Amino acid sequence: MQNEWPATEIVTHKLSQLKPYEANPKTHPPEQIEQIKASIIEFGWTIPILIDEDGTILAGHGRLEAAKELGFIEGPCIVARGWSESQKRAYVIADNKLTENGGWDSTRLRIELQRLDTDGFSLSLTGFSKLEIGSLFKGESEPYSRKIEAPVYEPKGEKPKIKEMMDRRATDKMIRAIDKAKGLPDDVRDFLRAAAERHTRFNFVNIAEFYAHADKVTQRLMEDSALVVIDFDRAVELGFVKVSKAMGKLADKDKKTAEDEA
Repeated sequence: MQNEWPATEIVTHKLSQLKPYEANPKTHPPEQIEQIKASIIEFGWTIPILIDEDGTILAGHGRLEAAKELGFIEGPCIVARGWSESQKRAYVIADNKLTENGGWDSTRLRIELQRLDTDGFSLSLTGFSKLEIGSLFKGESEPYSRKIEAPVYEPKGEKPKIKEMMDRRATDKMIRAIDKAKGLPDDVRDFLRAAAERHTRFNFVNIAEFYAHADKVTQRLMEDSALVVIDFDRAVELGFVKVSKAMGKLADKDKKTAEDEA
């Protein structure tokens, strides 16, 4: 077992001094490099390149190519010190393969994509292609009320505490600032305090677990508050769920393609 973790220290290296791993079996087609470039532009450089002590890349070949095309001169790196050649060779493979071994909860993925699409966020930044998104929603009908299989909420662990389902730190900070402000009319202060609740962040994984443990009355109120979605028709009726025209067109196009190929 290694005594030091490479990720404990991030260092900056000139990209021109980094060397690709010559036997890297992972390929990075141009379309993927474009996706990585778009991600860096939107989110910044969030994952350092892993290199050995000689500057050879063990993980991050795609990020290097994308950064170069974007005009970066330097980039964040972490150094794997004291690794044997076998460890390096194994990690180059494992870094890529281990991520492939994971799966997707298709129901949750559809819901998250719907939320992003409704917010006007570019779905291309998720890494999914238009064809993949179309396939995910294939077989659904009306663009604004597509039937989606609702998730089944069953207890998987202990019932979360209320404080584990939401983070009010930003909200409380904003409310304190509003309360300290002088000269605000009461109606304006009340309005700003209500608006401050928008800063509350919810942990929907814990909310789903709490829902699974809750009584029927609490569950119904949580559904009406759109903390969970059980009946999609009702959620659409209440205005909580809407699949955009863009998402609908993708699904319809993919469905038509499948029918033509059949």
